[in-house]
Amino acid sequence: MASTTFHKRAITAGIAALVLGLSACAGGDGDSTGDSTGDSGGGGGDLISVGFAQVGAESGWRTANTTSIKDALTQENGFDLKFSDAQQKQENQIQAIRSYIAQGVDYIAFSPVVESGWDAVLEEAKTANIPVILTDRAVDTEDESLYVTFIGSDFVEEGRRIGAYVSETLGTEPIKVVELQGTTGSAPAIDRKTGFEDATKDNPNVEIIASQTGNFTRAEGKTVMEGFLQAYPDIDVVYAHNDDMGLGAIEAIEAAGKVPGQDIKVVTIDGVKDGMQALADGKITYIVECNPLLGPDLADIIKTLDEGGTVEKRIVTKDEEFDQEAAIAALPDRQY
Repeated sequence: MASTTFHKRAITAGIAALVLGLSACAGGDGDSTGDSTGDSGGGGGDLISVGFAQVGAESGWRTANTTSIKDALTQENGFDLKFSDAQQKQENQIQAIRSYIAQGVDYIAFSPVVESGWDAVLEEAKTANIPVILTDRAVDTEDESLYVTFIGSDFVEEGRRIGAYVSETLGTEPIKVVELQGTTGSAPAIDRKTGFEDATKDNPNVEIIASQTGNFTRAEGKTVMEGFLQAYPDIDVVYAHNDDMGLGAIEAIEAAGKVPGQDIKVVTIDGVKDGMQALADGKITYIVECNPLLGPDLADIIKTLDEGGTVEKRIVTKDEEFDQEAAIAALPDRQY
C-alpha cells in the first residue's frame, strides 16, 4: 500500500572496505528473549545475517510490523534473521544488540523503545564494523555516523495531520480534547504530541484539557480514559497516539454510557485493521495511517548495502488518511 524510495550510488572505497570486511554469520541468538529464523547454527553459504531487536508486541501495529520483518528476511530471500522481543524495555534491546555484536552478524536493525541512551551500544556496533539500520523510530544522538539509515514514518507530520483535521473539522466551535500519549520518551509519543500541538495552537476553539501516557496499549488506554471520564465530564474529543489506545478509550466511553463517534469523537494514528473497522463502524472519526509493513524495504536496503550501494540517510514512508468512507473502501484489501 505504502512505499518508500531510496537511491543507489557508487560507494566510496572506505565504505566498500567496511562492507567487505564484515564478518560472516555466527552462531544462534544468545538473547533469552530472542529466536532465530535461520539455521540453528547460524547463517551458511551466502546468507546475510541480520540481528533485529524489536521493541515489543504492545499493539496490533507492532504485531503487523514484526510479521512483515520476519516474512521479508527469510532464508529463501537470502537472510539469516535473529530476532528478539525487548518487551518494551531498553535494557533488553541493548542486551540483544550486544548479543548480535558478539555473534558477528552482518547487520543490526532495531526499533528503539525510547529516543535517548543508545550512543554507547551503537558505538560498540560501529567499532565492530556492523552497520545499524533504524526502523520505525529514531534515536537522539549527535553522531549520525552511528547508524546507516532510518526508515519510517514522519511522526511529527502524522500528529500535524490529525491536528489539522481536528482544528478544521471539529474545532469550528469550542471543543475539549484529551490526549492518550504513547510510551513516555519514545519518538512517536514526542513527535505526535508536537505535531498535534503545532496544528491546533492557532485555533482558540481547541483546548487540550488533559494528556497522559497509555503506553501504546489497549488496556492502558482504557484505564487512562476511565480516569479522564471521571475527572472531565465534558470531553468532546479523544486524540490517541495509536489505534489500540483509541480502541481502549472506546471501551471506556461505552462503559460510561456514552456513544463513541457521537458523544465523544475519537481520532487516532496507525490504521490497523481493528482501528479501521471501528472507523467504518463510526466509533472512530478519523485515522492517519502509520504503515507497519517495513520488512520488504528493510530487505532491499540491506541488499543494496551488501551489493556495494548506498541509501538515503532518512527514508520516509508514505502514509494515508482515512475517514469512514475511505475505511469502508480499504478494509476488504487491508493487509494489517
